[in-house]
Amino acid sequence: MNGASREALAAAREALDALTDNTSVNATTLADELAAVTALLDREVSLRRVLTDPAQPGEAKAALAQRLLSGQVGGETVDVVSGMVRSRWSQSRDLVDSVEELANIADLTAAQQAGDLDDVEDELFRFGRIVTSSKELRSALTDKAAGAAAKGELLRSLLGGKARPATERLIVRLVTQPRGRSLEQGLESLSKLAAARRDRMVAVVTSAIPLSDQQKQRLGAVLAKLYGRQMHLNLDVDPTVLGGISVRVGDEVIDGTIAERLAEATRRLAG
Repeated sequence: MNGASREALAAAREALDALTDNTSVNATTLADELAAVTALLDREVSLRRVLTDPAQPGEAKAALAQRLLSGQVGGETVDVVSGMVRSRWSQSRDLVDSVEELANIADLTAAQQAGDLDDVEDELFRFGRIVTSSKELRSALTDKAAGAAAKGELLRSLLGGKARPATERLIVRLVTQPRGRSLEQGLESLSKLAAARRDRMVAVVTSAIPLSDQQKQRLGAVLAKLYGRQMHLNLDVDPTVLGGISVRVGDEVIDGTIAERLAEATRRLAG
């Protein structure tokens, strides 16, 4: 997102945080209702264009949103969406993406309130690794011919009782409402949102053997000092790296594996 949309999303996030700080607000219900609004705006192209039309006064757009949503979702959801359509958006699609992001943040907030946020982060990462390693599962979850209900049932049979409720909800929503994204892209976005709930960055660490608790603590401290922010480590074991570790933070890769050093030596010899 650029310009106006980025500012509008930042304001919407602040409003959501202020709302969910109130313990009387059910963050899980809010997530469900924002997800329903996302589906509505994704489906109704003309509606989202009207709600993001810069030529229309913000109050008029907010009033329209209130008329459409009142009685369909709770008052808190109506307030959030009304506030969003008062803002200026660079593209109408940005509004839909932002409502969806708020739905995901609300679910993560519920997990945080329950003390489950760390587990949700880890479960999202582990599920991503399972999908990557199983072509059959990935095919079943991304098959366009399969209905959303069937995919949801498959996921509930896989995750039910094994993952935190927020993890299951987030993954089911991603798979059944992909909105043009790949499964891998969606899971990575969810992981980043989960990390941001504690203002943390995510480092994907790949090593030949599992790291000890002491090694994990030392690595976390080094990365936190390097990046100036608390770091959440997603740990993956891959014997093919031969030794050392590889660390990916966003688009940056710090590779200290033997395999990479051998590959670099080979490239130099070939050159």
